[in-house]
Amino acid sequence: MNIIFASQNPNKIAEIRAKLPGHTIDGLDPNLFPDELLETGLTLDANALQKVRQVYEKTAENCFADDTGLEVESLDGEPGVYSARYAGEQKNSEDNMALLLNKLEGLSNRNARFRTVVALVWKGQEYIFEGICKGHIITQKSGSKGFGYDPIFIPEGYDRTFAEMTMEEKSQISHRGLAVEKLVQFLSELND
Repeated sequence: MNIIFASQNPNKIAEIRAKLPGHTIDGLDPNLFPDELLETGLTLDANALQKVRQVYEKTAENCFADDTGLEVESLDGEPGVYSARYAGEQKNSEDNMALLLNKLEGLSNRNARFRTVVALVWKGQEYIFEGICKGHIITQKSGSKGFGYDPIFIPEGYDRTFAEMTMEEKSQISHRGLAVEKLVQFLSELND
């Protein structure tokens, strides 16, 4: 089964391929999509749908896209839909983490959750899948694996950050992994 993942992020593509063995997952062709896909929605759902629609309109192929946000309880859900560009349009993870840690300074409630929305266009029909991973934000970075906010997020029930876990460990419990599991279940039921 061939399907396009509407991303050029090699970290995300590797995570997805690990969850979908036996399927051909192609990332976006930079020649076909030289610019970043538009993400102008005010919600994760809107952004995921916007991205997948752009790819489907151009390719007419089965495809899916995701949008992920880190939602911090004491900051009323910030950075949320703006997670990638929290500290500015340069989308710098180090700057984003520094800003978040600065805003949380002195706050005792550091509860947070990662939420991923996967939008799928399959044979012209649209579907949405969601994955949530609850946890908390620590006071300083720990670990060198992963990407984004992984070095400052410890998932519920663990004592290590996502950045201290292998990709296999993370994908078993992560927001993206959970959303993709729902996608995989849906696709496997289509083949039954």
